[in-house]
Amino acid sequence: MQPLRDAELGASTFFASPLPHDVCGSNGLPLTPNSIKILGRFQILKTITHPRLCQYVDITRGKHERLVIVAEHYEKSLKDFLKQGKAVSPEKVLQVAYEVLEGLEFMNKHGMVHRALSPNNVLLDCDKVKLAKFGLYHMTDHGADVDFPIGYPSYLPPEVIAQGCFYSSNPSIIEAPLPSGPKTDVWSLGVLLFELCAVRSQSFHRFCLTRTKLNFTMQIISLAGFDALLIFLSPSFSQELPENVQALLRKCLTFFPSKRPTPAELLGDSVFESISCQYTPYQSPVRLFAAAPRCAHLQLPEDISELCKDDGENYLAERAIDEVYHLWCLAGGDLEKELTNQEIIQSKPPICTLPRFILEDGEPFGQGRDRSFLLDDTTVTLSLNQLKNRLKDVAGETYYPLLEDEQPSLPQSNSSNELSATVTLPLIIRERDTEYQLTRIVLFDRLLKAYPYKKNQVWKEARVDIPPLLRGLAWAALLGVEGDIRSKYDGIDKDTPIPTDRQIEVDIPRCHQYDELLSSPQGHIKFRRVLKAWVVSHPDLVYWQGLDSLCAPFLYLNFSNEALAYACMSAFIPKYLYNFFLKDNSHVIQEYLTVFSQMIAFHDPELSNHLNEIGFIPDLYAIPWFLTMFTHVFPLHKIFHLWDTLLLGNSSFPFCIGVAILQQLRDRLLANGFNECILLFSDLPEIDIERCVRESINLFCWTPKSATYRQHAQPNKPASDSNSFRKTPSYYSSEYQDLTKTDLVSVLNRPLTSECLCSSN
Repeated sequence: MQPLRDAELGASTFFASPLPHDVCGSNGLPLTPNSIKILGRFQILKTITHPRLCQYVDITRGKHERLVIVAEHYEKSLKDFLKQGKAVSPEKVLQVAYEVLEGLEFMNKHGMVHRALSPNNVLLDCDKVKLAKFGLYHMTDHGADVDFPIGYPSYLPPEVIAQGCFYSSNPSIIEAPLPSGPKTDVWSLGVLLFELCAVRSQSFHRFCLTRTKLNFTMQIISLAGFDALLIFLSPSFSQELPENVQALLRKCLTFFPSKRPTPAELLGDSVFESISCQYTPYQSPVRLFAAAPRCAHLQLPEDISELCKDDGENYLAERAIDEVYHLWCLAGGDLEKELTNQEIIQSKPPICTLPRFILEDGEPFGQGRDRSFLLDDTTVTLSLNQLKNRLKDVAGETYYPLLEDEQPSLPQSNSSNELSATVTLPLIIRERDTEYQLTRIVLFDRLLKAYPYKKNQVWKEARVDIPPLLRGLAWAALLGVEGDIRSKYDGIDKDTPIPTDRQIEVDIPRCHQYDELLSSPQGHIKFRRVLKAWVVSHPDLVYWQGLDSLCAPFLYLNFSNEALAYACMSAFIPKYLYNFFLKDNSHVIQEYLTVFSQMIAFHDPELSNHLNEIGFIPDLYAIPWFLTMFTHVFPLHKIFHLWDTLLLGNSSFPFCIGVAILQQLRDRLLANGFNECILLFSDLPEIDIERCVRESINLFCWTPKSATYRQHAQPNKPASDSNSFRKTPSYYSSEYQDLTKTDLVSVLNRPLTSECLCSSN
């Protein structure tokens, strides 16, 4: 995302349409709430970055279908020009028009229409246009998921107004209005530009002394277009407008949509010849895991002396806007509290929410329509003072760490002692510490931008911990994902029906549906596409139940980047689940379970003997563990912490995780018989994941390679193999790795020391 710079964070809220509670879908399941549908569609908006568009940052779902949107915000808008009543030069009118059209054209390339264009939503950043709330029409499915209309009537074109005036003669048939196209925004822009021109026109200003007459004028525009308005007004109005401005207004306010130009066509029009040379075409920034590896490009401000102020406020301004919001939340930011303080969210006593009813004689009782369910166009600015106060003692070097030499995980500063102490705290506390997360985010951001050249340092820092904000990219780096993954993914046929489609359709609605994102319709669509891509691109393998659970963590972390989710999944499976998805995988799984039994016996002979005596073998409980790498038995927030460590180990590390889980349940297992153990594992008790991870590492470091040898493990392949993503080494390893039989005998005859247990290869 783009840096914060002079922008602020703004929050707005609205309600999604509530659904009846007694209606189910065609599959017999409850209908998906409209707020979850909106939440799923919103995610793509976070990836749309353009100098003329306000960056979307986050969306949260509250009670009663309330949604809160966080986006880039500026206090100054085009509405200020209209309120001031100052004359606007023709050059300024053309500048506003050109910059708005740039934003609209970029939206159209992504299949989106603004539909809510008005002076309120044309913000100004140093007199440069920024379009706000451009995604409202898209995220609400063209207004179908909310109870209020999208757009302002004074700025909507005739064809949109007409759709709201004509209905089917059959009242039982409810026809949804047709979605608006790019030409809708061109009309809205024309009305907006007309208002700017009206401000500078004295004759028009005398005519529109009241708002009623101005609204009447807007109605004339909507009904007949710009030419009819010129006839209606005094001739002096048209004489005051330059020819190029009149031509632009005439094209924007063309009555028939078929003759009205699109934003892309208007940008190339001759009316902009005088200013188009001042603008350079926008180039999308190069993202991680693009077509070719790239080195890190540290973007410093032009005047570094301005950056190096003692107050440190400008340091934060150079960070990405999503990072700033993430830190704002960690520093105690509360969206609902901010909106409540501004009286945007108002609570009512339950007695005031009773419905309205009318008796037979027409006497009404109860409340009128609750207007809180309509759109409140207010945007509340989120104060960053609390965050800046938390970060005031963080040294400037933290924001620009050097990577050339071996650096400690934490920079040396006034607060370095506190941060060093934070490393020893539990992971859940570290992830909620503002200063610590700032340090980790900045460091990982630099390392990932230098990937794959700084791959070794990424591995080193990942051993400490991985910041949640960058977990998706960090996992991709740990899995060795490189190359043009987008082209590879786009080249896979994901539309042609295949035999496994039905099983995929059955499994997806049951996979981590407690999560709002994965349970959304967009989540199901992306699930289906990624799973089909994997099945189609691996013809020697088949779809087994559990593959959907394996896909869930990657899809959640890369929800708006299906190609990266697919690439991570394609790199993960060969490393940890080699040949698990063969059509006949019985020999692979049986060998895996046999090795797991040996691991239990190696580390806990008493527990192993007890389980064997009662006949509670791994075949009864461990297959879902390993086939899904524990994603079928743990919720996502635990999987994230577990896999942060799993990805640092080799293919034998899952055995250690399994043993660590059994050791947490050891007392209960030893005290119970077969039936009790079956009931225990049918609903697995709460597992301390941090303890599980810690014990897994210890078990792995104390396990000789001979104890985890498998005949059906993945053979070593050269890194240049073009048919698969790069094979990655493991960070956690023992000195017994890759030893010959002679070397192994000599090693086993010497005493073990702590230094030889966890060396890196």
